[in-house]
Amino acid sequence: MGARTNELGLTRNDYKGRPSTLCAGCGHNSISNQIIAVAYEMGLNQHDVIKLSGIGCSSKSPAYFLGRSHGFNALHGRMPSIATGATTANRDLIAVGVSGDGDTGSIGLGQFKHMIRRNVPIVYIVENNGVYALTKGQFSATADIGQKLKYAGINEMPPIDICMEALIDNASFVARSFAGDPTQVRELLKAAISHKGTAVLDIISPCVTFNNHETSSKSYPYGKSHQESLQDITYIPMYDPIIIDVMEPGQVQAVEMHDGSHVVLKKLDPTKHDPTNRLAAMQLLEEARAKEQFITGLIYVDETQKTLPELSHMVKTPLAHLPNETLRPPREALAKVMDRLVCCD
Repeated sequence: MGARTNELGLTRNDYKGRPSTLCAGCGHNSISNQIIAVAYEMGLNQHDVIKLSGIGCSSKSPAYFLGRSHGFNALHGRMPSIATGATTANRDLIAVGVSGDGDTGSIGLGQFKHMIRRNVPIVYIVENNGVYALTKGQFSATADIGQKLKYAGINEMPPIDICMEALIDNASFVARSFAGDPTQVRELLKAAISHKGTAVLDIISPCVTFNNHETSSKSYPYGKSHQESLQDITYIPMYDPIIIDVMEPGQVQAVEMHDGSHVVLKKLDPTKHDPTNRLAAMQLLEEARAKEQFITGLIYVDETQKTLPELSHMVKTPLAHLPNETLRPPREALAKVMDRLVCCD
């Protein structure tokens, strides 16, 4: 028997990229594998996908998945600008951006915040390990207070919380996961791809070379022993029947995505977090920080926010598909516009 194929007639191997050059056991490789699995299961056409990245170990990841898709490796911290341009020129593209805690939390923080403010349609993955591994182990902006590194000493600076930053900037989708929890990563990726705006996924991705100590909140041992999942997450495509067997009233919550698909959340946390309540999401993160909890799951989602193409009142047809006569109006049309702008004394 041959390998199983999806609705496009493709096998899982058809969604792979080049062999990884990252360290064996790196959390980034696990995330790439889940992207491959999700693209295969959802039957994504790779020619409809654009992969984007900045600079860092994390930004090498797009080479390792979806080898038949479009790709652009940007300058350090500048990936959001490229994503804005690409999704404006062709609003039909599925944009998948892979960044790191330095690429997003340091040099690219300003670009990150404005991308969120504009609700650029992109799945924005932060592969977060709290260390600059590509330059041999300095602290990143998300490093824990008191974190020890062999060559950098002890960190005394408070960390930036990627999810809190996203919420402050009014992100329409915020989630956190752990590279060591592949099932949760997959379901959150499916929901993020189905979301129409900026979907921020902060995925703790341990660096096995420089920052995998038990005391680090970005390590495998810490993640496995301290992870507190908010929900048992199941993604249900829009073409599947939605049948939920509720054991107790209020135990299951279905969040409808813009395309009619659903993310079904089975409550695991006793506080019964509501992912549609932005204030509750902020409070959850702050309480988790105070208790040194490692909260994962869907933290916040808002399907009502307009995306940048909608806010810009763009036509439905992607700009890349418009004919030349539409993109380049005649001289007479330009003259009429200029006449309206002329101010007379």
